[in-house]
Order: sequence, then structure tokens, then C-alpha cells
Amino acid sequence: MRRQHLVAVAGVGVAAVGVATGIRFVLAHQAAIARRRIGKPLGERSIDADRVWRPSLAGEPIELLVLGDSLAAGLGAERRKQTLGGRLAKGMGRRMGRPVHLRTAAVVGSESPDLAAQLADLPEGYAPHVAVIVVGGNDVTHRIPVAVSTQHLRDAILRLRRRGAEVVVGTCPDLGALRPVPQPLRCLVSSLSRRLAEAQTETALAAGARPVDLRRAVGPMFFDDPDAMFSMDRFHPSALGYRRTAEALLPTVCLAAGAALSSRRQAPR
Repeated sequence: MRRQHLVAVAGVGVAAVGVATGIRFVLAHQAAIARRRIGKPLGERSIDADRVWRPSLAGEPIELLVLGDSLAAGLGAERRKQTLGGRLAKGMGRRMGRPVHLRTAAVVGSESPDLAAQLADLPEGYAPHVAVIVVGGNDVTHRIPVAVSTQHLRDAILRLRRRGAEVVVGTCPDLGALRPVPQPLRCLVSSLSRRLAEAQTETALAAGARPVDLRRAVGPMFFDDPDAMFSMDRFHPSALGYRRTAEALLPTVCLAAGAALSSRRQAPR
């Protein structure tokens, strides 16, 4: 009986390995299909939107820094005012009655481990009032462990806080909205992106940043109207997609900027 039991267990083990291998093969094949469908029709360079926005308003400009991946960089926008940074800067200026100086350190294709290099490239002594980080989609597609992603996010937040910046984190969008990704891979990346977003929220709060759950705030819009919300590659946001994403971030960004301005006014000289 013992030998029969061992044979049965071994058979189950072999079957499980076979199933796992088959699943990996299917997912790898579907990932290749998704890459071919998406391609790179937008190239790899985003529009340069860095400037002082709303310059006619009174007062010294609020310093706004945007870090992260292609979403943060604004890939897919056709005009600089349509980029995420441009929309945030315009909206901040309007709400706060101050000009806003935008600096974009985000780089297309970046993952959370790349945040350190983006910070290293900033001028010495640069002290933004508020920094917005949007990163995570590439972490999911490139299978970076959640613990690694959140450690790099935490390090970036703490470095920005040491520069005197308030930090806002737009958490990983729900990649289940990507129609070019076939099932069951789309379901898997949706689950993985939700898990990363939850971990990013916890990390941001623990490190003193303000998280904004983009999956809840704008995810349903991308699911319900992908033709309008995505750009021509069906992967990056369209002008409308960036507008809705900026609208979701803007209230928290303005609160953070207000806190930074108040803190610096009260700081001893």
C-alpha cells in the first residue's frame, strides 16, 4: 500500500509540474501576442512640457516634480498641456492662484528601481514643494517582486522628504483594462497590478506620502470606454485619459502643495 501511495503522489507531482509548465507556456505566448499588438507606434520619447505654467499669476512659482514611468512622462499626449504634468501644473495654478514650475524627471519605460536614477539626475539643492510619483505598470509586466518595487518606492519617498518635498503617489493602474492583452493573461496582470497598488498604498502612508488609488479613481473609465481613454497604441492614456488621471490626482496634489508652502513659511530663518 505504501508503494502504491508513493506512486500516486509521484504521479500527482508530475501532473502538477506539467500543468504549471503548460500555464507558463500559454502566458509567455500571450505576452508575446500582446507585445506585437501594442508595438511602439508612439515611440519612446514623450513631449517636453517643462516650463512655468500660469506665469501671469502673482507670486513665486510652486515647484512641481513628476517622477515615474511613461504615464508620468505623458507618452501618448499630442500637446504638452495634455501630458499628466502639464495638466497637473495648469490645474494647480488655477486652484492655488500661483504660477507652477513643472520639472519632469519621469522616463518612458521606467520601473520602480529606476526612481533612484531619476532622483540622482536632479540638480543639487533642488527642493520641489510637491513631487508626484506614478510607477508600477512596468513592474508588473516585467515581473518585479512587490517587495522590491515597494522598497524602491519607499527609498524615493524618503529621499524626496529629505529635500523638503511633500509626496503624492499615484498607485499602479489596473492593467486588466488593456484590451490588447489576451485572456487569461489579462486577468493575471489585473490581479498583480491590484496587489502592487495595495502594497504601494501601505508603503506611501508608512513613508509619509499621500497615496491616490488610480485603480478606483479612474480605472472604471478605462474599462468602460477604452476607445476614448487610451491612445492609438491602446496601452497609454489618450488626452482624455490623462485629463481624467490628472483630475483624480489634483485635489491631493494641491493639498500637498499647500502643506509644503505652509511648512516653509513657518520654518525658522
